Amino acid sequence: MSLLTESVSLAAQSIRTDWTHQEVAALFDLPFNDLLFQAQTVHRQFFDPNQVQISSLLSIKTGACPEDCAYCPQSVHYQTDLDNEGLMALPAVISKASEARNNGATRFCMGAAYRSPNSKQLERIVAMVKAVHDLGMETCATLGMLDHQQARQLKEAGLDYYNHNLDTSEAYYSEIITTRTYQDRLDTLKAVREAGLKVCCGGILGMGESRQDRVDMLHTMATLPEHPGSVPINQLIQVAGTPLENAAEVVPIDFVTVIAVARLLMPASYIRLSAGRTEMSDEMQALCFFAGANSIFYGERLLTMENPDMDSDQLLLKKLGMKPEPLQAGSH
Repeated sequence: MSLLTESVSLAAQSIRTDWTHQEVAALFDLPFNDLLFQAQTVHRQFFDPNQVQISSLLSIKTGACPEDCAYCPQSVHYQTDLDNEGLMALPAVISKASEARNNGATRFCMGAAYRSPNSKQLERIVAMVKAVHDLGMETCATLGMLDHQQARQLKEAGLDYYNHNLDTSEAYYSEIITTRTYQDRLDTLKAVREAGLKVCCGGILGMGESRQDRVDMLHTMATLPEHPGSVPINQLIQVAGTPLENAAEVVPIDFVTVIAVARLLMPASYIRLSAGRTEMSDEMQALCFFAGANSIFYGERLLTMENPDMDSDQLLLKKLGMKPEPLQAGSH
């Protein structure tokens, strides 16, 4: 056993799913420098601090979603000038996945604006998952709520990850979404876990939530039966026509704090710096990486939202002496 493997093995013994609210709140109370030092120390026990996992996200079905998520331009409840698009054809998805792989992405995520896919829609998506899996990439999907049978179908097709974000705390949830409950979210995560899929689950900052809401959200994630394999932390993109178009912007240090606390609570998870990077300076992103973020979405679009172009990301990683994480053999 190598020293690195032994170190990770020992560190894995400290992974906990029994955090208390008080313990999570205490991490938020740490002096910023102490918090970042602890987060970077833990990060190095599990990951190469100079590698970033690259994912690509494609909207395979856009708009006309019946949910009323207050942040989302794809909701039928809001006028956002978004063009609705039906489920993409399989060859087009394969082409986009191949392009992403050639540009360095190791995981390809497919998102569809559904409350929950029906059997015919899922059948077409299963074919997409199989095709992307055959390209040698990790596969991820976010399709709304799933039941146990749907989760098993996706697992059998070769899906690696299923994304279903908590978005915020249970207490604040009804302020953001009224067309489904927080328990609906947890039930989908349970179905995904029981099907043997890896969970991708995160949240959004800047929706008017309090610090306690951020504490509660991270506490819920960190006390799931198993930590999410990926934890996307999003900064709200304020979209005209949505209820949150005038929400107050997140204080950058507060955002970095959430990244660091997430790293300490879920040390073996990939912490993904997700939506909102176009509004972040290079320095803010560098602080996020130091705090334990080690995954980004690559490409100019995140579903319907803008994302830094690949040249900008390559330049930033070069400045920081960081490099993309290679796809591990047998990662499926």
